[in-house]
Amino acid sequence: MKPPICELCMNKFDHREEGGTVSFKKTKQDKKWEKRVKKKSIVEHPPFMEWFCGEHFEAARKLEHLHHHEAMQELRKLFLLEEQSQS
Repeated sequence: MKPPICELCMNKFDHREEGGTVSFKKTKQDKKWEKRVKKKSIVEHPPFMEWFCGEHFEAARKLEHLHHHEAMQELRKLFLLEEQSQS
């Protein structure tokens, strides 16, 4: 499993105090990955699941219906626009 580092801002955080993981919509590759790890009885961090800090967690949760790459594009747009408007 990956440590709690926000996928968007790359900040480390204490998941007991803020943020958490978000599971996005699974692709065909994600489903193949699940079958492989289940068959081999191994534990790995799912490719469709990411950590998000408290600042980005709720926005990421709202995009759970998207595939990982789609959600990350939307999050980058959203938070880039917020940063630019604050400058």
